[in-house]
Amino acid sequence: MADKSGLIQVYFGEGKGKTTAALGTTLRAAGQGMKVLLVQFFKNKFTGELASLQLLPGVDVYRFGSGEFIRGEVSPEDQREFFLGWHMVREALEKKEYDVVILDELPYAFYYHLLTWEECREALEQKNPEVEVIITGRKVPEELITIADLVSEIKLVKHPFNKGIPARRGFEY
Repeated sequence: MADKSGLIQVYFGEGKGKTTAALGTTLRAAGQGMKVLLVQFFKNKFTGELASLQLLPGVDVYRFGSGEFIRGEVSPEDQREFFLGWHMVREALEKKEYDVVILDELPYAFYYHLLTWEECREALEQKNPEVEVIITGRKVPEELITIADLVSEIKLVKHPFNKGIPARRGFEY
C-alpha cells in the first residue's frame, strides 16, 4: 500500500536543474496516475516543457508573472500576478484536488517582500497532509530548509553562459 503522507521537498541553489528536478517528479507522479499542479511564479515566457506538460494527463500548469526580468522594484503587474498565484496555491494546499503541488521560483517572493516566511510556514502547516509540496528557487530561507523533509542543493560548478553561450532552445527553455 502506498504511503499517503505528503512531504515537503526543496530544490535550491545557484546551479541549473531545480525546475528540471521538479519536472522529473511531475513525470513520475503523472505516470503513476497522480494529479499535479505546477505553479510557476515570475515566469511567463514559452518554454519547451510547457508543450510537453500539456500532453500529460492530470498535470495542470499555471504561470504568474509578466515575463519581464525584475530589476529593482517589482512592477504592479508582477505583484498582482504573484498574489493571484499565491491564492491558487493556498487553495490547492488545503484541498486534496492535487497529489503534488509544485511552487516553482516561490522564494523570489521572499526576496521581493511579497510574502513573509510566516505566511509561507502557515500555508505549509495548514496543507492537507496527503499533498506533496515541491519548492524550487535560488535562495530559500533557512527555516524552510529546517522544516522540509527532502532538501537538495543544486550547486553551480560550470555553465556555458559564462563562456558567452546564450540560452538554447530545448535545453534552457
